[in-house]
Amino acid sequence: MPRLFTALEIPRHIALSLSLLRGGLPGARWIDVDNYHITLRFIGDVDGRTADEIVDRLDRIDREEFQLTLTGIGSFGSKKPHSIWAGVSPSPELQALQGEIDRICMRVGLAPDPRKFTPHVTLARLKNSRLDDVVQYLSGRGNFHTMSFTVPRFVLMSSKESVGGGPYLTEEVFPLQESLASYAAGELASESSVF
Repeated sequence: MPRLFTALEIPRHIALSLSLLRGGLPGARWIDVDNYHITLRFIGDVDGRTADEIVDRLDRIDREEFQLTLTGIGSFGSKKPHSIWAGVSPSPELQALQGEIDRICMRVGLAPDPRKFTPHVTLARLKNSRLDDVVQYLSGRGNFHTMSFTVPRFVLMSSKESVGGGPYLTEEVFPLQESLASYAAGELASESSVF
């Protein structure tokens, strides 16, 4: 069984902005643009019955789509950095969605995730990168931010354990409800196109 996790996809135009951060750091293995995502909950290797139960429960999540903005970059591993990431601006909707997914996973018998949820997009994995090089790389890109984008769905993805950083496969898609604000904006746009 492949390793499973839930995630938010990164729209193509935002992924292209992230791709401009690639390069200039010795020892970095840059993640392919098509594999950018925000992990919501790592599930891991589970049997087919558990996977089906998780999918069934995730399908019952009833939340509205929301807006996100990526902002700032950083690294994990303070003295020996192992990855570079782009941050996510605080979002109560994102925290609520992640919390609900986490509770679902625990209800089906998965252990709690030992790591605190820190929403981010992994840009590179580091191997033998010097701390000074990482600090220099980050200092030149600290003001990074994207335009906000709509999150219309979340997905269940899989990866092969032997390959860190992709390729990832989308196994299931869970649409979020169109928000009232988006609906009203769409109605206004369609009314104005009549004239």
